[in-house]
Amino acid sequence: MTDSKKKRLSMLDSLAAAGAPAAPSMMATNRALRSARDAVDGHKVWELDPADIDDTRFADRLDPSDVADLRASIEANGQTVPVLVRRDPGDPARYLLVYGRRRLEAIRGSDRVTRVRALIATLDDDAAIRAQVSENTGRRDLSYIERALFARELLDSGFGNQSQIADVLNSTKSAISMAVAVANAVGPDLARAIGPAHGIGRPRWEALVQDLAAASPDRAALITAAQQVRARTETLTEDEAPDLSAEAFLTVSRLVHRQAPRASAPPAPPKARALHLHGKPAGRVQRTAQGLRLELTTEEAGFADWVATEAETILQELHARWQGRA
Repeated sequence: MTDSKKKRLSMLDSLAAAGAPAAPSMMATNRALRSARDAVDGHKVWELDPADIDDTRFADRLDPSDVADLRASIEANGQTVPVLVRRDPGDPARYLLVYGRRRLEAIRGSDRVTRVRALIATLDDDAAIRAQVSENTGRRDLSYIERALFARELLDSGFGNQSQIADVLNSTKSAISMAVAVANAVGPDLARAIGPAHGIGRPRWEALVQDLAAASPDRAALITAAQQVRARTETLTEDEAPDLSAEAFLTVSRLVHRQAPRASAPPAPPKARALHLHGKPAGRVQRTAQGLRLELTTEEAGFADWVATEAETILQELHARWQGRA
């Protein structure tokens, strides 16, 4: 095998190794990318017209990074990593993007670079989605809400059932079921306004869902609040800027939480009332959540014994008096 062919053959292997996550995810990532590599036509890097490539993929990112810096880098140094495309089954003259959206967009916006370097693979929809997810996961994990919305979109499109989607996303069926429920409750419009919110995990998203159900807030107002937080990035430098998407989530969460009705605390039980017999302390009586508590502390121990013996008769007499009260 020539050095040139070896270099082409290892191109997708390098993508799989670069920044891949640990253990099970890395194995799944390598498997999906190696499958894509094996499907590449002759392992040749083609130079295609960007206008011939369509991006019809499912959106798996809420906040794609700006491509201006990438465009400048490609114009200065060339496109070092090719994109991956597959032939459009409906039009052999066109291609469908598998991954490399930012590289494609950077070249589309350039007036100096007119061709995009691409690997062409023969992939079906399932394999293309696996390669897309694996390549993105190798670069940076999707946030919880991004994975939830992606799973929801795959499910709604008829791509597969929850078990099949769980396999694609290296997850479990129960986790996908919960994630789809969260995505449905939050809704794509509010989720997009908040953004990926890296670092905000499942428990806080589920808490937000509970508050949304309890408060039924004005969704438009929440979207505006989130957008205002994220707009602050225009006044901050890159070093100063916090994760404004996570801050947008916290802002929305606080607004909804304040509107959610709070269960009133149960009333405190009345204090015990002292009982007296002939002017002397004889015990106490207290109403409780379960009933009535009576304590006798009279010095006449025989009286307490008698009350204990006659308790049922005394109770019946008291009940008759209660029923016959005017």
